[in-house]
Amino acid sequence: MPRPPQKTPASPVHYRVEIGDLHAHLFRVTLTIAQPAALQRVSLPVWIPGSYLVREFARNLQGLQAHQGARTPAPFEQLDKCSWQIQCNPAKPLVLRYEVYAHDNSVRTAWLDAQRGFFNGTSLCLKVEGLEKSSHTLELPAPATVAGWSVATGLTAQTVNRQGFGRYAAADYDELVDCPVEMGPFWSGSFSVRGVPHRLVVAGAMPSFNGARLLADTQKICETEIHFWHGSKKPPFKNYLFMLNAVDDGYGGLEHRNSTALICHRKDLPRVGEHKASDGNTTLRGLISHEYFHTWNVKRLRPSEFESYQYERENYTELLWFFEGFTSYYDDLLLRRAGLLDNAAYLKLLNKTINQVMQTPGRLVQSVAQASFDAWVKYYRPDENTPNATVSYYTKGALVALCLDLTLRAEGRATHGKTLDDVMRALWLRCKAGPLREADVAHTLAALGGRSFAPELARWVHGLDELPVKALLLKHGVAVLEDPAQLAHRLGLRVSEGQGVHIKAVLRGGAAERAGLAAGDEWLGLEPATQAETKRSGGWRMSRLDDLTLYAGAAKKITALVSRDKRLLRLTLTMPPLLTTWRLAVHDAALVDQWLGPQD
Repeated sequence: MPRPPQKTPASPVHYRVEIGDLHAHLFRVTLTIAQPAALQRVSLPVWIPGSYLVREFARNLQGLQAHQGARTPAPFEQLDKCSWQIQCNPAKPLVLRYEVYAHDNSVRTAWLDAQRGFFNGTSLCLKVEGLEKSSHTLELPAPATVAGWSVATGLTAQTVNRQGFGRYAAADYDELVDCPVEMGPFWSGSFSVRGVPHRLVVAGAMPSFNGARLLADTQKICETEIHFWHGSKKPPFKNYLFMLNAVDDGYGGLEHRNSTALICHRKDLPRVGEHKASDGNTTLRGLISHEYFHTWNVKRLRPSEFESYQYERENYTELLWFFEGFTSYYDDLLLRRAGLLDNAAYLKLLNKTINQVMQTPGRLVQSVAQASFDAWVKYYRPDENTPNATVSYYTKGALVALCLDLTLRAEGRATHGKTLDDVMRALWLRCKAGPLREADVAHTLAALGGRSFAPELARWVHGLDELPVKALLLKHGVAVLEDPAQLAHRLGLRVSEGQGVHIKAVLRGGAAERAGLAAGDEWLGLEPATQAETKRSGGWRMSRLDDLTLYAGAAKKITALVSRDKRLLRLTLTMPPLLTTWRLAVHDAALVDQWLGPQD
């Protein structure tokens, strides 16, 4: 039986979030400030921690009203794109009412329709300046317009009904906006690890969804990661919540202090009667592993620049290669240790990461530390030149972690068997109560590795040197084979195919760039390079890129027929030499097991 409602002391800052209009996608918010300042400022964040882009959440806020007393409007003015100032009588509570348009079906903002509601506090909850460190409460009244809905959130429940609607508490504004809210008729399951309750909710699942299997897989991941960080001890949170939104086309996740919001392709969910995990299901497991690892690495171990979030502007750091890159190294590695991958499957995933980095010309232009700093203007704002100008701090950062781990293992006698696992745990003990700096990483590597790793950090993190991935893999029993590269890679192209061949990006220094092809072109077909050959065989229409080798045959040069801005162009393309990509394979199973197998 649900507990009867109890009176709860009013908090200094209280939000009431109601479903305003399902079909107009509007949340209705009432913010009550018990003791406002004479000139009270409020503001809405422009970004959400974990997603490094100014998203301008205030563009979705509308109809702001301010009152002190039932009929006494409080004068206010807008100061900038996301801030307002209200003239108040400090002896009376200030009440602000407004609506927020919620129609972004991602993990970063807010969504509301007749099937589901979801929001991050950064999208809905105005920050009350001067009271950020005070206690906050959030009230979620049961909706009258829909039936069968429940609530899931990492916030602490004060007075809630069986479905989770009611009143929640947060110690401060940071905690309030770090606990997103899921509402709807979702599937729900739970398990416990070391006495800590974990809950998994899934919205949008198909009838064939195998919830028991996803729950079991998620439990294995959590058990493995808690053991990684703490051995037999408990983790630093009292409960944990996974919120998974299954959609027709989508992928991503956003970490929070005791929860994560995830989005995946519906087809990637495990299905009843399916005995082997699909590639898509493996991708979903990796996403779950990645976001859960962030519970330690970025939410508690965090860069010094994130010690106190500045919600109204960018927060720069050069350390995303560590916080995102090292997490990307461990997400699949810990799937292997959890028994959810075998060695061959793990190496296939690692192989993909290696080839992604090697096929990105931007790795020779921008260091991974600079890529971290530039995330706000480059990684989260990709365009056709992105692969030429920058490198992903996720993928290259993962390879930096790989190289450090394999180097430590290769120097095992000097390091007394220490690995990157030990470095991560030592950093946890060193920095869990405070910010982490690159100097902490360097110090810990030196302390456990028996020597300075400053040269490696200078070359691999701050420089443009190629990483010694191949040599290190060979030392650990992994053979590096070479296969013919796909045609797009040989040409230096990234394309989309379907209704013709459309060029998305032209990679620096490739044959396509030398021929003059450009992003946005539609590659219609080809002709032989000489007029005589054209008269003899004519030209060919291409419906996919592989048609090039079919119709060009052994020709060294061809004429590419291209449509650009409704103009037809003939561009001379010199066919490139054969290129290769890597394929990893187990060469020495015992050595591979020492690296990938269960660790003490």
